Amino acid sequence: MTDSLNILVVGSGAREHALATKISESPRCATLHVTPGNAGTPGTRHHVAATDIEGIVSLCHTNNISLVVVGPEAPLATGLVDALLAAGVAAFGPSQALARLESDKSYARAIAHSLNLPGPRYAAFAQGETNAALEWWKNFGANIVVKQSGLAGGKGVVVPNSPQETTEAIREAITVGDVVLEERLVGTECSLIAMSDGKTSVAFPLAQDHKRIGEGDTGLNTGGMGAYAPAPVQFSAEELHNMFITPVIDHFAAAGTPFIGVLFAGIMLTADGPRLLEYNCRFGDPEAQVLLSLLDSDLVELLLACVNTTLTPGHLNIRAGSALGVVLASHNYPHSPRTGDIISPLPSTNPMCAVFHGGTELQNGNLVTAGGRVLTCVGFGATLEEARTHAYSAAMRISFDGMQLRRDIAWRAPGATIKSYASTGVNIDEGTRAVDLIKTSVAKTSTAQVLRGVGAFGGALDVSFLKEFDHPVLVGSTDGVGTKVELAARIGRIRGTGHDIVNHCINDVLVQRAYPLFFLDYLASSKIDAEMVAEVVGGMADACAAADCVLLGGETAEMPGVYAPGAFDIAGTLVGVAERDQLLPLNTIAAGDVLIGVASNGPHTNGYSYLRKLFAWIPMESQPVPLDRPLVEALLEPHRNYLPVLRQALDSERVKALVHITGGGLPDNMPRVLPPGVGANIALGSWPMPPLFQLVQQLSSLDTDELYRTLNMGIGMVIITDPAHADQVRALIDEETWIIGNLTNDHESVRLQ
Repeated sequence: MTDSLNILVVGSGAREHALATKISESPRCATLHVTPGNAGTPGTRHHVAATDIEGIVSLCHTNNISLVVVGPEAPLATGLVDALLAAGVAAFGPSQALARLESDKSYARAIAHSLNLPGPRYAAFAQGETNAALEWWKNFGANIVVKQSGLAGGKGVVVPNSPQETTEAIREAITVGDVVLEERLVGTECSLIAMSDGKTSVAFPLAQDHKRIGEGDTGLNTGGMGAYAPAPVQFSAEELHNMFITPVIDHFAAAGTPFIGVLFAGIMLTADGPRLLEYNCRFGDPEAQVLLSLLDSDLVELLLACVNTTLTPGHLNIRAGSALGVVLASHNYPHSPRTGDIISPLPSTNPMCAVFHGGTELQNGNLVTAGGRVLTCVGFGATLEEARTHAYSAAMRISFDGMQLRRDIAWRAPGATIKSYASTGVNIDEGTRAVDLIKTSVAKTSTAQVLRGVGAFGGALDVSFLKEFDHPVLVGSTDGVGTKVELAARIGRIRGTGHDIVNHCINDVLVQRAYPLFFLDYLASSKIDAEMVAEVVGGMADACAAADCVLLGGETAEMPGVYAPGAFDIAGTLVGVAERDQLLPLNTIAAGDVLIGVASNGPHTNGYSYLRKLFAWIPMESQPVPLDRPLVEALLEPHRNYLPVLRQALDSERVKALVHITGGGLPDNMPRVLPPGVGANIALGSWPMPPLFQLVQQLSSLDTDELYRTLNMGIGMVIITDPAHADQVRALIDEETWIIGNLTNDHESVRLQ
């Protein structure tokens, strides 16, 4: 080959546009040709189909092509590389026999099994073997994924959610061709893409693709609605490369059939470790658009090193930063897409953003849609957030009738990068330290009548002048709703915040077996809005009425310059009354007592600085699995009032203590009622985790203690009682409860097990 080459890129999608663009930037590229290309691909465009092998070989001879780069899977599966090599034309891509790793999932599973690569349990069935496939699934006894064994344009995978959907998916897939039924794995998916010269391979950064059409990863599978890299997962690309790519490259090298080209491993990162989902034999789409934007090497030099079997790790250089791509799709995609819609003028390419054409054509001088996935807008930045901003900025300037795009690309990334609650702006430890620092000052104001002060759930003051009580005690609680208010204000659902503040305070006095007398509210905002105030105070009135508590008064403050426009804050004080000899916690708490968990109905009013960041990149109205309602409804569910739930149990005299699970979660709230030398063991998994917390746990990279300190994780109140009384106490609560642990002679306080 000469120093400068005539190069042909085969394919017509955004992947091929990205490849052609990168190749055209190389000084080694003399002339660039593309077939069949699209309206945006650079170079000389030809109209030979990607699977027309004879036509492409002829095209190479006519144009003195020295190197062919095959983009899509179909020409690889039909033997284009074999034909080119036989004709004396160098080609980047595997032979037809090796392309079976993608075109025949049954074959790929057999290879992976023979190499002991970790993957799901599976079974393969030939076309028409419906009964055998259904019988295997029924005997398997777990959720499965249904895959067409052959090529399906990235859409041959069905993830059914019910027995009926599973039956339908198997019946439909097996009428089309051979199928592979696989154990349904749970975890984070990532895309590992490596280039190989047959003996050496080098990996790009890990990427994450968004296959589903709907936000929150819902709806039908597509060829890919967006991707980003590097993906913030717990494994490095090198680790996964050594686990899933190197064994395959070594296997075929030893067999005398070296794999030259791209090997793409789809990987699920499960609780039991990485598991192989599938192999592809080409760059992904939209992963290619994202990864090539990060490539700092000369792509032609990299391709030549592969075809000349001279590849070294030094050939692949990745620039620092992140890239994110958003796919703009046609009306009705992923079903038969509508074509011919005029696309508005595109934003110009710049160092921070590029637009790659997929399904586009020129028609009567207009750029029009000509396929399902029309364009990919890729943003680049020093951080993923910057890259995301640039990508969506470009995407939002483009329009065509029926345009579809997901607004949540990379929505799982924040959960993987937040390593502590403190990093979101809330420091639980600093809050605890502040309480300790003010105890001395508070003690100076104390009198003999103060029974409980700072650090307890609420202050308690002896007020024996309440003659209807034998020895009455007033119990007070002051609190705020916190950053949940920001979310409620932004969404426009603020009435529930009135319920939040009242019910939180009721629960804080209830743990001392005090019943509410009156409530005082405080609402501050940048500018008073009468309707807004009426709505929030209306929610407070609702909650007070439900608890036989008087909404006695309050304060509304207008504070421009302190609060941002549209923002507001709520706080309140509730006073309750209790008999002194019935105050909780009792002094009989001891090791061996059991913990009864009572369900929360959401995060209540804690952890929202974390939750808002965790879900920052997904629309609030979406409903990702496993939620049973839209995300906004789950997040803004008002804090429940435990008074009607626990009143009978409290009247039984069998309750030794109540613990309201607020900021600090189970680990930090349990010690507030325990005597010295007594700790608690809490059995994780002893209560059913609600869907919202399941989703949080899937997305979160917080360790277990940090997660359970940040959120209540489904338990809003804990009852401490003697084990002999546990059944009686639970029977007096008109809803399901759970034994979640016990007290121990353990000075380490709370253990989550």
